[in-house]
Amino acid sequence: MNFHEYQAKDLFASYGIPVPRGIVASTPQAAVAAARELGGEIWVVKAQVHAGGRGKAGGVKLAKSLEEVRNEAERMLSMKISTYQTGGLELPVDNVLIAEAVDIASELYLSALIDRVHRCVTFMGSAAGGVDIEQVAATEPEKLITVQVDNTAGLQPFQARQMGFGMGLNGTQVRQLTQIMGGIYRLFRDKDLSLVEVNPLIITEAGDLLALDAKINADSNALFRHSDLVAMRDEAQEDPAELAASKHDLNYVTLDGNIGCMVNGAGLAMATMDVIQLHGGEPANFLDVGGGSNAARVAEAFKLIVSSERVEAILVNIFGGIVRCDEIAEGIIAAVREVGVSVPVVVRLEGTNVDKGKQLLNESGLAIIAADDLNDAAHKAVAAAA
Repeated sequence: MNFHEYQAKDLFASYGIPVPRGIVASTPQAAVAAARELGGEIWVVKAQVHAGGRGKAGGVKLAKSLEEVRNEAERMLSMKISTYQTGGLELPVDNVLIAEAVDIASELYLSALIDRVHRCVTFMGSAAGGVDIEQVAATEPEKLITVQVDNTAGLQPFQARQMGFGMGLNGTQVRQLTQIMGGIYRLFRDKDLSLVEVNPLIITEAGDLLALDAKINADSNALFRHSDLVAMRDEAQEDPAELAASKHDLNYVTLDGNIGCMVNGAGLAMATMDVIQLHGGEPANFLDVGGGSNAARVAEAFKLIVSSERVEAILVNIFGGIVRCDEIAEGIIAAVREVGVSVPVVVRLEGTNVDKGKQLLNESGLAIIAADDLNDAAHKAVAAAA
């Protein structure tokens, strides 16, 4: 689950992490009122979407008058933002954050994430912060400093000092960084997060550290423990197909290809996509319908797949273990008829009663192509899409 910047900053502030003052607004009038409440003569108007790269997309602007605040807020609230992080989606801007302007001496980078290699939380930092940190990581990885946190001992002060002095901070700034990293680690642990990113973490002209931006991802598997985080969910920022899938307990991810996939089991789904690419095709989605699939569940899966205009063929790869292959075939036939699937459907079944299942598919009178094995299914699906 992702969060808006203003939500992440509220969480930061509750854990003692310093952030600029800011007020969220959903109308141009509210934006002007927010600027008046903050005071000063310069404000930053920031579009609130679940993506980085907002500045380059026109979603972050400096306003030097209340009239500029109004105009920028009105412009942003009527736009949709697409960046390299939105996966081709155009995200609506329903809120803007009006923040106080801060004099910046330099920009740093700081993040905490789940390190699956070392099986712990790892902090990453760099003195080369800012919008192009991905380029720094790709071309100058030596500028990134990493610290692995022991799961039992937790974050230790010496590790924060290691990070701070590695980024060239002075003694006062290192003490501030120690407090910031401690707050991030407590937040990370308490809220079951998977990523916290501060880019940039700035040094102000006064020499203090300040989290100018904030990005947080939470582990969706742990949200049942955090009703406060669930209340922050903004469904308008999510892929409509993935959102619909989550409501039916289907594991679905939109991809860029033209061959829709419906598979039971995450590992089998990954293998299916690999074999499609091996035969020269491109999968349009990842879709795991689970082991106990029934006709209703299969129908919802087909609806998700055909909702994409890019899909030109569908590959169904089901292993009939918990559910017999003839029952799966009946579910597929019923779903194709109910949904009105107009593209070729290639089906590979394996498991209990597989011969009866294939017979039902062949005698259905529908545009369903039975396959003998996974390679045969992928070959036929690629050919059908072409």
